[in-house]
Amino acid sequence: MRSMFPFLIVFGLAAVLPFTGSDYWTLIATRAAIYWVLVSGLNLAVGFGGQLAIGYVALLTLGAYTASVLVAGNLGPAWPAFPALGAAGVVGAVAGVIIGLPALRLRTFYFAMTTLGFATILTQVALAWQGVTGGGIGLPGPTLPAPFDTGPGFYFLCLAFAAFCTWITANVAHSRFGRALVAIRDAEVAAEAIGISKPALLVTVFLFSGATAAIAGGLFATLQSYITPDAFTFDLSVLFFIAILIGGRGSILGPLLGTIILTVLPEFAAPLVAWSTFLYAALLLIIVLVIPGGIADLLDFANRRPLERNRAIIPRPELLAEILDHGAARATIDLRGVVLSFGGVRAIDGLDLQIEPRQVHGLIGPNGSGKTTTLNVISGYYRPEHGTVGLGDVDLSHQPTQARAGLGIARTFQTPRLIGEASVLQNVMIGGSINGTASFAESLLTLPRHRRDERRLRAQATLALRVVGLESLAAVRADRLQHSELRFMEIARALMLHPTFILLDEPAAGLSTDEIKRLGELIKRISQRGTGVLLVEHHADLIFDICDTVTVLNLGRELAAGTPSDIRAHKEVVSAYLGA
Repeated sequence: MRSMFPFLIVFGLAAVLPFTGSDYWTLIATRAAIYWVLVSGLNLAVGFGGQLAIGYVALLTLGAYTASVLVAGNLGPAWPAFPALGAAGVVGAVAGVIIGLPALRLRTFYFAMTTLGFATILTQVALAWQGVTGGGIGLPGPTLPAPFDTGPGFYFLCLAFAAFCTWITANVAHSRFGRALVAIRDAEVAAEAIGISKPALLVTVFLFSGATAAIAGGLFATLQSYITPDAFTFDLSVLFFIAILIGGRGSILGPLLGTIILTVLPEFAAPLVAWSTFLYAALLLIIVLVIPGGIADLLDFANRRPLERNRAIIPRPELLAEILDHGAARATIDLRGVVLSFGGVRAIDGLDLQIEPRQVHGLIGPNGSGKTTTLNVISGYYRPEHGTVGLGDVDLSHQPTQARAGLGIARTFQTPRLIGEASVLQNVMIGGSINGTASFAESLLTLPRHRRDERRLRAQATLALRVVGLESLAAVRADRLQHSELRFMEIARALMLHPTFILLDEPAAGLSTDEIKRLGELIKRISQRGTGVLLVEHHADLIFDICDTVTVLNLGRELAAGTPSDIRAHKEVVSAYLGA
């Protein structure tokens, strides 16, 4: 309820505005509500998903012209206003996907340019298709039926729709889909490792944001009464994009306040309207330099409290029984004759490797010997040139990266992949994304299956944090954690998959001696619950203390394999890696 309080204040004050007797400010507030309808959907793609969709004025244009053309009867019989708005939403959803498809291949600046190009194309079509759009002369916007045909009536309609968009986008933001979007934005490699499908998720989000943007366009055309291509300027695109940036990514309240500020601000600086693009750029520069987290960061009072110093990580591996129980698991991960080259260098050269359930398999060797590359081949980030990678009867060699999570293969990384603006609990909940059953539509409307998903994922994430000893930090932003705590947090996230195999890439790096001992005990207990562990590590003592089998690599080839005692006595291993 406390999280709803700021929204109740904003919309409560907005609801009172028409009763002040100022028709002018009611008009400005109507425009702000319409803009927020667009920005609320765009925020999921930009603020949460990290996609630089700058040219969303294109979808505002498309929605405005679709609704206006249908109501005017320029393409067949005249439509009533509300069905025309619905049709604009459908057209906008399709166009949103078309605009968003390049995001699956293009990144950052290049994707931003494609969205701007789409906006330019739409403007030229509107100018050229004179028989339908009126060309440069334009055409009337839709007229709504009573009681929405008056200023206050239309205002309350726009305000109600803005409030509805706020509610549904907040529902998505606090669902597994919202967390998955943030994971794609901040740690795409980790997102793939936990089974998140970037193409499917982004297509869904662009479908939704395209629909809201086009409906906003239809409302905008109604507000304007008459539309021409000149009404849809580049400045509008800049306003939508900057509203999200100054509001703060990964926030709903921040971009809402940013939209209000940027809509109202020109009314106080009317003489500077010709300088609007310059002023937007200056405002953006100030935000980046002074408060890079935006308005949301300014309002995040909870994460300014100092954390307790000298925190100790005390895992509770006895709780693993509530997460892992693979019984008599028989499937193995089997690498046969794997070869992988980068340019003229063979990173892996004919490697055979078998990882058994209920065992800790150590993988050691000098830097550049192919250890992490081997993990990446198993994880699907690299495809072997020759050889096979299998899990039981399943050939993994040609499976997409995200398919591993569904098969029970979890992964941690050399450098912890964290979602910095999310809490520790949310970072761990992301690990269970593929275990959710609710659809995107169910999450939009917070239907019962969505609520069950959230309760289950929260309970499982809390349990995983108790296992690794971080439950006291559940509500803390992950970017405030110490390096050692991030290592254990990644293991908690991997446990959310209830993995049959877990690949650990130097989990002891940066840990103290006591922390390494606790980590070793935790890894050993994980294997005893039936999970196979492949451990890449430079701490030889940890390897020899907990591993059942050790494979030594050198220049991409197996130098030796056997029990820890066999490896300690192997002369070539001592010479190439362990030292005298």
